[in-house]
Parts: sequence; C-alpha cells; structure tokens
Amino acid sequence: MLSILLLIAAVVLFFVGRTQDSGGWKIGAVLSAVAAVLAGVFACVHVVSAYEVGVPVTFGNVGKPITSGVQFKSPFTDVTSFSTRPVDLDLFGKDVVEVRSAQGGVLYADLTIKWAVIPARAVELYRLAGSEEAVQERLVEPDSREIIRNVFAKHTSEEGYTSAREQIGAEIAALIKARLEPRGIDVTNVNLRNVRPSEKLQDQIDKKIQQEQATERAVEAARTAKAEAERRRIEAEGIARANEILAKSLSDKVLFNQCIEAYREAAKANPVYAVPCGTSSNGTPVIVNSGSGKN
Repeated sequence: MLSILLLIAAVVLFFVGRTQDSGGWKIGAVLSAVAAVLAGVFACVHVVSAYEVGVPVTFGNVGKPITSGVQFKSPFTDVTSFSTRPVDLDLFGKDVVEVRSAQGGVLYADLTIKWAVIPARAVELYRLAGSEEAVQERLVEPDSREIIRNVFAKHTSEEGYTSAREQIGAEIAALIKARLEPRGIDVTNVNLRNVRPSEKLQDQIDKKIQQEQATERAVEAARTAKAEAERRRIEAEGIARANEILAKSLSDKVLFNQCIEAYREAAKANPVYAVPCGTSSNGTPVIVNSGSGKN
C-alpha cells in the first residue's frame, strides 16, 4: 500500500514539474519513485523468525505454512506467525480448576500443561483460532478444563486427592493430548501438581475420620471385653472341674485316713493320743500309739 502511494506521488510530482519546468519537482518525483520501488521490494519480503511458522493469507485465501528464514511473498499477502516453542499453561492460583467428584464434593486441582504448535498444522490452527494468543484462550485452556472436570467427575472425593491421584493425572494427560493433537497442538506434558478439598469437604472428611476412629475404638473395646469374658469363663470352668474332681476323690475313707495320718505325726510328742477323727469300723475310738506307729 505504501509503495502505491509513493508511486502515485511520484507521478503527480513529475507532471507538476513538467508544467512548471522546475527541477525540484522532478527530483521529488524521482525520489518518490525510488522510495516506491524500495517499499515494494520490502513489501514482498517477509522474515520468519527462528522457532516460528508463518501462515500467509492473500485476499482471504490461506496458503501453505512458511518456515523460518527470509521468504518472498506478494505485497498483498499478510503473514500470521505462530511460535513453535513450548508454552506453559498454568492452572493454579486464581486460575485453579474447580471440579466436583462423583459424590458431589468440591475439589481444587492445580495443573501445568506444556503445549506447542505443530508447524505442519499451523493452517488448521489459523482457521480455528486466528492468532497465536487465541490458540491458548480458545482451544488449549477451555478444552483442558472440560476434560479435567469430566475425569474428576468419575472418581470419588477420596480417590481425587489421595488414592487415585496418579491415575487421574495420567487419564487427563491422555485425553488432552488426544483432543488437541488433531487441531495442530502438541501436548508434551500434563502435571497434576496438587488436589485439595474445599473447606466444606474438608470438614466432612474430618468428621468421617473422627467417626472411623471412634468406631475402631469401640470395636477394640468390644474385642477386649469379649477376650476377658472368655478368659474368665475358661478359668471358671477349670475351677469348677477341679472342684468336681476333688469332690469325687475325697470319700469318707480317704478323709479318715488323712486325719489319722495327721494325728499320727502329732502323736510322736505324746505316747498315746486319742484321735477325734471318728471311730473305727467296729465303733470304738481310734487310739494312735506313737511308740509303735500303729493304731
């Protein structure tokens, strides 16, 4: 556009210079013509920086992507550049992803998604987003948030922040890569940095832990009481059986003989000793003679 304006200016100056026969107007015309040529040359040259890919658009028609370096184009062609360097999308802090578990509990997920433009598919990205800044705003971030919410919705709250966190991170990474790669975006890494419950959910978790601990204490107390009762039952049965055996073994004759034996020892200090253990089988009192050791 600039070259055309300069060229028009050169023509005007040339004709004005002819009518007025002035050398200054002619010199101005020459300089304008040279500037128009230079502007036209520069308009046909476009430099694509390193680690970038350009998408040429001429009168609304999208051309093939151009690589880094000096490229020649039509002066009516606009080139939109896309960086091919990896970009970090940080979803934490004010951009944290709020998700809900299968139980309805609210969790907050911190993630970092590393992505880059696939140079060969820059044209598809231009058609979908229009610019490099819009790629993240229109494609990477909204699609990633949707996938993150859907994955967490399939798991319980406890799995989300403890037991299945690694599995959830791997599932999110696989789904984001599968979603964005056909659109010309290469997702190289998805890092699930942290998952924390909301204050309300944390209160519910604390109450559940307290209830579980109380239940465990009650179960342990019941187990201890049962064990103590069983010990006492076994002990009582042993005492009862011992008493039963003792009762069967202590007949009158056995008791009589044990009594005689005891007084025989006592009679050693006295020559003749009358034993109060009852009478003999013929009804006479039993006399223990310590001298003979007989009764």
